[in-house]
Amino acid sequence: MQLNFKEIFTAFMVLFAVVDIVGNIPIIIDLRKKVGNINSRKAAIISGVIMISFLFLGNSILKLIGIDVNSFAVAGSFILFFIALEMILGITLYKHEEYTSDTASVFPLAFPLIAGPGSLTTLLSLRAEFKIENIIIAIILNVIVIFIVLKTSKTIERFLGQNGISIVRKVFGVVLLAIAVKLFAHNIKALFEII
Repeated sequence: MQLNFKEIFTAFMVLFAVVDIVGNIPIIIDLRKKVGNINSRKAAIISGVIMISFLFLGNSILKLIGIDVNSFAVAGSFILFFIALEMILGITLYKHEEYTSDTASVFPLAFPLIAGPGSLTTLLSLRAEFKIENIIIAIILNVIVIFIVLKTSKTIERFLGQNGISIVRKVFGVVLLAIAVKLFAHNIKALFEII
């Protein structure tokens, strides 16, 4: 086991930016208003399990169904793009489903909001560069941060206020849009190189 703190820190920061749990606070608050309560521990643990499982099985699963990482990343970039548009324009593009407090902790919170296409694609990219144990520690650290943010989202809402949340939502929407464009551009280029 070779622990490298530089690798852990870099992987943590990359995942933190892609998961964007702080930017998702408005969505979490909105979801909490709809369902009443969210199981923070369950959402954090399930998202961590999804990410660690995908770290080990991601390439195999994609190969099994005949999809390469770049195609998966391009599809993921579209999802991030539409989520970003919702955040920036204040519109709803996805169909509202009736969530209970129990199901909302898993879907849409743990997946695809936290452990979504962006973070799963990022994990496959990190695996090519870093040692697996360093990435696992980075995932665990992110899960702890996710749990803290989910647990304190009501306090954060009171602190920021409605206008503050609206500003944070729009700012992070632009950041997410930029990540989506970068993910799309990088992977579409790689796809054309393969063809």
